[in-house]
Amino acid sequence: MDPYVQLVKLVLPPEVSESFELKKVEVEKVSGGDMLHIYLDEDRATPDNRTDLRPNGFYPEMLIRDFPIRDHKVTLHVRRRRWIDPQGENIGTDWTLVQKGTRYSVEFAAFLKGLLGQIPDYGPLS
Repeated sequence: MDPYVQLVKLVLPPEVSESFELKKVEVEKVSGGDMLHIYLDEDRATPDNRTDLRPNGFYPEMLIRDFPIRDHKVTLHVRRRRWIDPQGENIGTDWTLVQKGTRYSVEFAAFLKGLLGQIPDYGPLS
């Protein structure tokens, strides 16, 4: 197993580890340090444990900034599962993964706001 994957599994919050499968971890050299890319796919549990849903791929990937790890910027690449009900409607689990109006995790946004009094914009995600 990739040593980065083993390490990331230890630092992810339990609720993420319980609901998402860690697919891969990549390190990218960027100006100002390294960027750690963590790729997560929602597990196969259906919303509300419904038995009448069929898998229907994934919603578009979400990019979320999270707490830096040892001077590595962190971007989570999250794919939520999409399900289809008997009437043909797409259904997904409603996760609150990002702070409204930002691309930061809820916890990281609260930390930055408490520390800085605002949530900074560090530019586009990459």
